[in-house]
Amino acid sequence: MTTAGATRVETPSVLAGGQLVVFSLQGERYALSIDKVQEIIRYTEPRTVDTGTAWLQGVISLRGRIIPICNLAGRLGLSGENSGDAKIVIVDAADGTAGLIVDDVDEVATVTADQLDSTPSHDSDSIQAIVKMNGQLVVLLDPEQLLAGTHQ
Repeated sequence: MTTAGATRVETPSVLAGGQLVVFSLQGERYALSIDKVQEIIRYTEPRTVDTGTAWLQGVISLRGRIIPICNLAGRLGLSGENSGDAKIVIVDAADGTAGLIVDDVDEVATVTADQLDSTPSHDSDSIQAIVKMNGQLVVLLDPEQLLAGTHQ
């Protein structure tokens, strides 16, 4: 059953093998397709760099590579601070690799097509779908749109 204004999302274009990395941010749950997640690391304070992008926190060196680190809460327009046990999810996107600061990584979940609905609003390109999991709604993010412009 779909809600008014929502339509089903085709699984192949959204998921790799039906698996999502689910994480917490500001008391809400979000997810990324597992094929876009390279790894998850403990939070490391990024080195600040001069940038015109407010949500670009800085950079870290990860095994000799410089990785831009994004404040995901700021990118999504959320207010508040990251938790003390924050993690960085290293994500691969068309523009390159970047890290997303999240409060905690909760699980790797397998989902099916009937759990996916499109977003009711077309204003947010960074949201791919809404996932219904265990009575909760999880926002599936699109890293391509989310990280556009981090490697300029």
